[in-house]
Amino acid sequence: MGDDRGQNGPGMDRRRFLGVGLGALAGSGSIARAQEAGSKPTASPRRNPIGVSTYSFWQFRGRRLDILECIDRAAAMGFDGVEVLHIQMADESNAALQQIKHRAHSLGLALMGFSTHQGFVSPDPQQRHDNVQKTLYQIDLAYRLGIPTMRINTGRWGTTKSFDDLMAHKGIEPPLEGHTEDEAFKWTIDSIEKLLPRAEECGVVLGLENHWGLGRTAAGVLRIVETIQSPWLQMTLDTGNFLENSYEQMDQMASSKVPIALVQAKTYYGGGRWYALDLDYARIAEILRKHNYRGWISLEFEGNEDARTGVPKGLAMLRKNFG
Repeated sequence: MGDDRGQNGPGMDRRRFLGVGLGALAGSGSIARAQEAGSKPTASPRRNPIGVSTYSFWQFRGRRLDILECIDRAAAMGFDGVEVLHIQMADESNAALQQIKHRAHSLGLALMGFSTHQGFVSPDPQQRHDNVQKTLYQIDLAYRLGIPTMRINTGRWGTTKSFDDLMAHKGIEPPLEGHTEDEAFKWTIDSIEKLLPRAEECGVVLGLENHWGLGRTAAGVLRIVETIQSPWLQMTLDTGNFLENSYEQMDQMASSKVPIALVQAKTYYGGGRWYALDLDYARIAEILRKHNYRGWISLEFEGNEDARTGVPKGLAMLRKNFG
């Protein structure tokens, strides 16, 4: 193959460089002006990457499946990434964390989400403090795992003791006697605000999920994140946690100026453990495309079918709709 450096010369190289550079600067200026005007950038044609929660392989049933085993299964099935369920981790030593990172990288998988539990809905300041401290520790775990976003919850009143009973009542439970939801929102907002300096320091975006308690509805999630208004607090959208007006509530979250950090996509092959929703993923994908969501879709398989067959079915369905 011929060498064309003599034909073009160094002057031509400089002119090309300047042309490309000025074009890039003009493009970045256009993006900046669009952002200043409050508009969203034009949607990219690339597909949403598809990950899977380690929860999908375990579902709190039987032996707690090791995270490394889940990573191996995800790679074999063809996922792009893995969302780690914190409560599923048997070992949180630094050596174990680095082994998880090493295994995922060696298999070409991103560790793209960290799913945690905490609760700030309590009149007891010590209990709220303990949950703040627990969540700060979880942020550090996500940082050491190299995970960029972490799911958090509001917590709930706990007046319904059985989770099965809570599900039977569609996640609705009465407040503690003598207290109100307005108080609970203040406790939760104050607690989450204490997490944000550490989240920023570690580069871990917190994603408040629509997950029972105050986050049972889109309105509840938005009341919190739009009050706080921090780039380090966004939202985790779970497609299976709205038990009425699902698509309208998903659209409500997706249309907020507060971004969605991660989408958890529920599937129920073989029937659901507590309930099964007939979710129209073509419609969900269109809602997210309309609001220019480009991020990760994380499969949460919650069906009774064996995960070895139910999870690949979910992946194929998500690839079809988000490709």
